[in-house]
Amino acid sequence: MTVVFFGIFFLSLLFSFVLTRYVRDVASRRGWVTVPSQGRHLHSTPLPRLGGVAIFISFSLSMAVAALLGAYLPNLHSALSLKTILTILVPASIVFLLGVYDDLYSVGPYIKFAVQSLAATMLFMGGLRILNIPVLFGEHQLPWFVGLPFTILWVLAITNAFNLIDGLDGLAAGSALFSTLVAFVVALLNGYSLVTVMTIALAGAILGFLRYNFNPATIFLGDSGSLFIGFLLSALALEGAQKAPTIVAVAIPVVSFGLPILETSLSILRRLISGRPVFTADREHIHHKLLQHGLTHRQVVIVLYGVSAVFALLSLFLLWPTGSSLGLVLAVLGTGIWIGVQRLGYLELGELARVGKRTFEQRQIVINNLAIRRATEELKAVDDYEQLWRVLQAAFNSNDFDGFDVRFKLFPGESCPATVGAAAQPRRGEVSYHWGKTAATRSLDNLSQDGLALWTLSLDLVSSSNRHRGALVVRRLYSQRDLQLDINLLTSKFPVALADALDRTLQHGVPVISHPGRDDHGYVAAQAG
Repeated sequence: MTVVFFGIFFLSLLFSFVLTRYVRDVASRRGWVTVPSQGRHLHSTPLPRLGGVAIFISFSLSMAVAALLGAYLPNLHSALSLKTILTILVPASIVFLLGVYDDLYSVGPYIKFAVQSLAATMLFMGGLRILNIPVLFGEHQLPWFVGLPFTILWVLAITNAFNLIDGLDGLAAGSALFSTLVAFVVALLNGYSLVTVMTIALAGAILGFLRYNFNPATIFLGDSGSLFIGFLLSALALEGAQKAPTIVAVAIPVVSFGLPILETSLSILRRLISGRPVFTADREHIHHKLLQHGLTHRQVVIVLYGVSAVFALLSLFLLWPTGSSLGLVLAVLGTGIWIGVQRLGYLELGELARVGKRTFEQRQIVINNLAIRRATEELKAVDDYEQLWRVLQAAFNSNDFDGFDVRFKLFPGESCPATVGAAAQPRRGEVSYHWGKTAATRSLDNLSQDGLALWTLSLDLVSSSNRHRGALVVRRLYSQRDLQLDINLLTSKFPVALADALDRTLQHGVPVISHPGRDDHGYVAAQAG
């Protein structure tokens, strides 16, 4: 059988090598090409997209030859179940025709999903289905109304995952080649001869096509190729799962399809976080990110080939599942994916990490928020200066701001207050008070002299009677630490409460006298101007 397998592989390779060139030339002459008009396109010249046609014909011819050989080879004949072949090839052909139509005329995502779901349902009706999901339901066999949605979801995910990574010359086809070889090895070791024949024929067709698709490409895989390959691999995984042990049936296909699954998961997650439609095209796929990091087109493809090879190798470790091997594979996968995704620098994932970090810091945020809320309520009852400054100091002493200035006007008939420890002498009817956590942060002048960088937030103090009293300026030194405060609490009711408190205390016209022994190091004398 080994000779037969190699013969089918090389025959499919030869068919694909010849047919790809022929399809490329015909498509170019007829104008069936893709013009680089969209921002995500990386090619600069119009190229045909019908590479999937050559792969489909090569695969079909190779399977026909295998069926003819089966008439003379009893072992091969017993493996090639006509019913199973038709169960796979008929819906696969429908998906292929959908891809061809999309390459020529373009089809919306919902029509694609509808047709693919129909093809997946045909697989289910033919007996290729997800029987159980041990992680969720244990070893119990799923009823049809549960198994059908999971089967459709599996087919849709894998089919469109390979379509999604088809963004660089040779990337989708090369990644599919690694996954196909894994499926071939698994089938060979477990005696699934039909899957073995189909995967080796598909591998030959993909490899022959790669001769013209590797950078610089002269023909693209197109939806006709990526959808057909993805659907066929998902179907072959279902066929292999019917007789395989649970871990082999579930884990190996998932791991071997690691790169397209990772790309699909990241794309959906990114778009959901950023509030964009899931089906929106962009230039933030893994290969785009690697290009932005300075790698050349060919280097990116080679790097991702290496990633696909690692996924393929790790999936083969699961052929002999033990507690240690499974743990090792999961640890390596998890660590590698985490490090790799972090290096890509996705802004959406950085924002997600910030939200997670903020969740752990929520206790301090609550404490700071309550300090502002409490100060807002206390300011409503303030009727003297000393109490007002105590409330302000308590509000800002424990939060992430480093100081504040209160600058307010004196209207006719109002008395100039004295600061705690010094008299305030207004100039042009304006008084300023400064407070800071340290000596260096008690005034803007100190900050300028010390060369410290800071940012400020200025809040107009407008009373509830709509009188503009002055301004509150809060200061913070630049820091890597996030602001542990919901800023809207500071910008909404707090300035109004402070303005009303200033109105009441200024209208009393009673200056404040310093009390001996009081700790007043936090206040600076009121400055004129």
